[in-house]
Amino acid sequence: MLATAHALLVSFLVIAGAAFFFIGTLGLLRFPDFYTRVHAVTKCDALGAGLVLLGLAIWHGPDGEGVRILALIALILVSSPTAGHALARAAFRTGLKPWTREATRQGGMREPD
Repeated sequence: MLATAHALLVSFLVIAGAAFFFIGTLGLLRFPDFYTRVHAVTKCDALGAGLVLLGLAIWHGPDGEGVRILALIALILVSSPTAGHALARAAFRTGLKPWTREATRQGGMREPD
């Protein structure tokens, strides 16, 4: 019984993580500009990777591999949003304008699909 609950928890975490990866991919494809795409990808990928790795850490247990996986989760949860912020800040400093509806109406950018 406990092994079944363990496997169900791990399965739920991995499937939820994969769902967040999928949602982030949809955001990458559907959002209109660089800033919203970076936001979608960094948030969803950090959470998706965190959930998948948490499921893997629970599966392996509290031995050496599980602890290393938890350290990897912490690294991903810190580095992914930081990298997304650095990308967005660099784009803004180089003059990339965020998407607005007004720019679309004036013919500056395309309307999202």
